[in-house]
Order: sequence, then C-alpha cells, then structure tokens
Amino acid sequence: MADITGLRARFATNPSAWRVPVCIGILGIILLALCSIAMPMFLVNNLIRAFLYAAVAVTVDLLWGYTGILTFGQSAFFGIGAYAAGLIFTHAGFSIPLAACALVVGVGAAWIVSRAVGWLAFYQGASPLYASVVTLVLPIVLVQGIYSGGEFTGSSSGLSGFDSFDIPIELWFFIAGTFLVLVAVSGWLFVHSDAGRLLVAIRENEARCEYLGVNVSRHKARLMDVAAIVAAVAGFLFACVQMVVAPEYAGFVFGTELVVWVALGGRGSLIGPIIGTLLIDVGGAYLSGNLPYIWTLLVGVAFVVVIVALPRGLAPLVSTAARWTVQRRRRVEVKPVEFTLAQRRDDEHPGLKTLALSLRGVKKNFGSLKVLDDITFDAKSGELLSLIGPNGAGKSTLMRCIADGSERSSGTIEIGGTDIRKLAPYHCVALGVGRKFQTATVFDSLTVGEALRVARYRVSAPSRWRRDAQLALPQPALDLLRTTGLDQMSDRECRFLSHGQKQALELAMVLALEPHTLLLDEPTAGLTKQERGQIGEIFVALASKYQMCLLLVEHDLEFVQRISSRIIVLHQGRIVLDGGVDEVVQSDLVRAVYAGSQQELKMTESS
Repeated sequence: MADITGLRARFATNPSAWRVPVCIGILGIILLALCSIAMPMFLVNNLIRAFLYAAVAVTVDLLWGYTGILTFGQSAFFGIGAYAAGLIFTHAGFSIPLAACALVVGVGAAWIVSRAVGWLAFYQGASPLYASVVTLVLPIVLVQGIYSGGEFTGSSSGLSGFDSFDIPIELWFFIAGTFLVLVAVSGWLFVHSDAGRLLVAIRENEARCEYLGVNVSRHKARLMDVAAIVAAVAGFLFACVQMVVAPEYAGFVFGTELVVWVALGGRGSLIGPIIGTLLIDVGGAYLSGNLPYIWTLLVGVAFVVVIVALPRGLAPLVSTAARWTVQRRRRVEVKPVEFTLAQRRDDEHPGLKTLALSLRGVKKNFGSLKVLDDITFDAKSGELLSLIGPNGAGKSTLMRCIADGSERSSGTIEIGGTDIRKLAPYHCVALGVGRKFQTATVFDSLTVGEALRVARYRVSAPSRWRRDAQLALPQPALDLLRTTGLDQMSDRECRFLSHGQKQALELAMVLALEPHTLLLDEPTAGLTKQERGQIGEIFVALASKYQMCLLLVEHDLEFVQRISSRIIVLHQGRIVLDGGVDEVVQSDLVRAVYAGSQQELKMTESS
C-alpha cells in the first residue's frame, strides 16, 4: 500500500506527463475495437501485419533515433520469435502450454543473442559504426542457419500449415493493435522520463557521458536487450496469426526496410516510425500488385529525398498541426527544475584526507614518439596544483591518463590510494575523479536541468517513468550555479547558452559527481576578463573551503600565479620544475622554456 501511495505522489509531480499518453493509448485501444468491426477484411489483415512491424520499428527508433545506434538486426530478433513458434507448433503440435513455451523460448533466445551482440558491439571504446556492422551481419548469419536446417527449419521455403490459436481475425487485429499501443506508450513514457534523457545524452556525446560516470556500453546493451525482447514477441504474434514463417522475416532486407520506414516516418519521434510503417506497408499491399517494380523504386526515391531534404522524416509534415500543439504544450509545461541541497555522503576514501593523487613513472608513447616520460608527483587534498608548459608539452595527455586507466603506456596512478590500473573513465569517476574538458562539452538538445540530472545519474539514479520537479545537488555545484546565474536557467536548452555559461555548466556537471580530485583542462579558454576572475574565485573556494584537489592546465601565467598553491612545469613530456608559485614564476628555466617554444614556433613559420 505504501508503494502505491509513493507511486501516486511521484506521478503527481507532473500528472499531465503520463496522463496524456495513457489517455491517448486508451482511446487508441477503443478505436481498435471499433475499427476491427467496421473495416474491410483485406485491410484488417494487412493492418495486423503492419501493427506488428510498427512495434519493431519503434524499437529501431529507440536504438537509432534516440540513442544513435544504427541497427539492421531487429529483423533477426523478429525472426527468432517467429521461428520459435513455427518450429514448436510444426514439430510438437499446438496447445496453450506449448504456445507459452514457444513464447518463452523465443524471448529467451532473442535475449541470449542480444547479449552476444552487446558483447561484440558495445565493448569499451567500440566505434558506433562497429555496432551497425555487427547488427548487419546478424540477420545474414541467422538466415544462413535457417537455410542449413533442411526440413527441420523448412530451409528457403520456411514453415507453414501449422496449427495456431483458433480465434477470429478481428480479435487478432485488436491484439496486434493493443500490442503496438502498449509498446508506443511505454516508449513515450520512458524517453520523456528523467532516465530516458540519458539516451539523448549518449547520442550527442558518449565521451562526456563516460566521464560523468555512466557506463555507456552497459546502457546500450540493456536497451538492445529490451528492443530484442519486444521484436521477438512481435515475431511470435506474427507466426501465430499468419501460421507461416519464412527466412525473409529474419533477413537483412527486412532489417533494412525497418530502418527505411523509421527514416521516412521521422526518427527520434516514436510516432513517425509508426506512421511510416503503416503507410508504406499497407500502401504497398494495395499498390505493389499494380506497380510491382515502380512501387519499390518510389519508396527508394522517397528515402533518398527524405534523408537529403527532410532529415526529420515525414511525420512533421503529416501532422504539422498536432506537432505544433505538442511543442506549444511542451513550452508551457516545461517548468524550471528546483535545485536543492543533496545530503552529504559518507563514502569518502580515508586516504583523501591527505594524499588525493599519486603518479609514479607515468609514460605515454605513440609508437616511438614519447609524449610523457617518467611523470612522478603527488597532490594533496585542498591543493590547487597548476600544470604549465608550452604547447605539445603533454599537459592534456597527462589529464587523459589520470582520468582513463587505458591511456598510459606504463607507470602507476593512484587516486585516494587506489591504483586505477586499466579502469575505464566511469570507474575512475567512481574513485573520485572529475574531468572538465578544454572545450565545453554539454548536451545541446537537453536543458540545463536535464544535463545536470544526467550528471547525477551515477550518484542518484533517476526514474524511468517520470520527471522530478526537484534535483538535489552538492553544495559546490549549487554555489557555482548561483554565482553564474544558471540556477535561474534550468529550463533553457544548452545550445542557447553563451560560451561562458557552457563552461560554467560543464564545471557544475562535474561538481555534481561529488569528486575529490578535479581535472581542469584550460577552463578559462574564451572567457572574458570578468568571467576569468569569477571562475578563479570558484577554484580557490573549491580547494580551500571544500578541500578538493584541483589539477589545472593553463597558459595564462598571471591567472595561475593568482590562484595556485603549487606549479609543475612540463616540457617535452618531462617535469622540469615542481615548486611554489613564486619559485616557478621567477625561474629562469621557465622563461627559457617559453622563450624556446616561441623561437621554435618562429622557425617553423619561417620555413
């Protein structure tokens, strides 16, 4: 009872966010019941198939349109579900228990294959293109397996004539339509929830998500698993109603058609893929008989035109008035997020009270080129340590080595007494490292509040079905937001922020991770003099008031001298000087290093 009460309280934060799609879904189910009686039988038959195809197209949109994973493999999962039913009904007969067994087998097999695809395609550092290649090969391999199955799988002829549920075609129409409605409404609720915004963040900037502590590979694999299960259920229903399965339903051509339907309808919209699938599949059933070759050509030409001229698909044109209403409603309903103070966590590493960062013999090589050579130093909590040196000295490379265990060639790096070994960036974040890039990396399509919520994903997992009106942030992040005025811009999309505001937002996102060691790579680049002074005061407060260890890469010696407690000079990948501010700034060696850099630059330009 308490869980139900809590659920109602959470939904009450933004009731229209879930009531509108749920009400539309209920109206859609009622309309399905009426249409199943009034529509011609030929159209009913075609719509059953189109509904199931559209449900699979929605999963393609979640993977491609929202997350950026161009997949051609959803047809394989559809075929797995269909063949699970066809094989069991053909060789073992039909009964309700056997039908339940076929559904479980189909879903289980799809999940296992999806696990394998996720392991192959979404390993740490894998290119998005590699995922497309793996999903492209999957249906080809599956179809070859069906061909080699002989009489057991029906080979190229498939399986047909097996028994299935003895229910009217009108009821199948209602079942298939209801399945599509449930998939669409669930997908809409998820992508518009706090957790669903992470999909957009991954699509826009995977690297930033990794350095915010998000295991991108795992999230992609989980989404692939859900999409595979939905496609397998659709394939099972298809086999039950059609009582025929063939290799084409699991093949590469069908997988490509799903991508085409999503692109034509409008990816990243959920409703667009449904519209595209229904129009093309049902329209093809009517026109392909009279225009068997021209129809396919027309679809191909339309695909090319849409990709070039209408990258958002046809959905905005088909439903301009409805989309305008939705956008207007969204502008009215998007309310500023209230930032509150997060409770202090008691999981600090004991070593962080003294030694925050320790490097011993760190090297980085690119073939025979030594970028870093025997870098050794320690940094304590509450210390603002600046790294200076000419361009090419290895400063940014050193930052990458500290934040990503796989970057360095040799040596050891300890964060709070823990060796990072070859840990991925999101594991280093869990150890207490936060990294700010040289160029501000924010998520342009998200609002300020949404971007900060993504940054809190590791610390406080958001809801998968709702949006919270409040966001708890640690005190340093709150102070930064209030100082820069970003606390009054939570509903503004990041792409409309100024350069200085984007720099401040990225720093606030890093501080939202509650880091103990902060890596800052030229954070004042492109800022005005006033903004530089403001950000300098913030850095000093982070070190002195909150006892963070700040490692700052900066070229402005005046700025460094004003805020630093210690300076390390890098030159040609080696530490040439490590000492106090006055000692380093007044050093003849530093002047010689910078003078030598300028001389080399002039010689290069003259040659």
